[in-house]
Amino acid sequence: MFSGLVSGTGKISKMKVGQKTITLAVAPTSARFLAQAQVGDSIAIDGTCLTIEEFSDQQFTVTLMPQTFEKTTFKERQVGDLVNLERSLQVGARLEGHIVTGHVDEVTQVVDRRQNENAIELVFNLPKRLAGQVVAQGSVAINGVSLTVMTVTKDTFSVGLIPHTQTVTNLDELRVGSRVNLETDILGKYVNANLKAREY
Repeated sequence: MFSGLVSGTGKISKMKVGQKTITLAVAPTSARFLAQAQVGDSIAIDGTCLTIEEFSDQQFTVTLMPQTFEKTTFKERQVGDLVNLERSLQVGARLEGHIVTGHVDEVTQVVDRRQNENAIELVFNLPKRLAGQVVAQGSVAINGVSLTVMTVTKDTFSVGLIPHTQTVTNLDELRVGSRVNLETDILGKYVNANLKAREY
């Protein structure tokens, strides 16, 4: 379980791509990120919950299963790419973002980017099957970053990046056409599922 408050970034240092699996080595930008890390710990990379299989002072290694390969942007990644990193929540810690599971729903893409004084507004395609789970003033996770939804139309939604988010995540690199991992709010999923169940 995560909060969507990205605690650092890292660069992909090694990548072994199989037919439906990927083994990644990631070198965190800050050496402190791996302090107290253990094999078996959950870690979110660009919003995808993965398990640390081995680590050193400089990097850690994870493996993506076939389903993760299919549902995320990792099959498009390359060595040297910058990724968002978040350690799992600790019991008793403040939950300042929203509940993020690290289970990516869909890959979507940027359709517009606007500068509004010191903020960046990004507009994304809204996959049809997720339309009922994204609401204005609600929450989404983009590449693992907890963001507030600004506007929603039939086929798009928008978010804003404050200067802090631009500095500590990889979202500042996004341009029109960039593809990202999208996770909708878990509460919205349950509400949507219950409403659909009442129809039967």
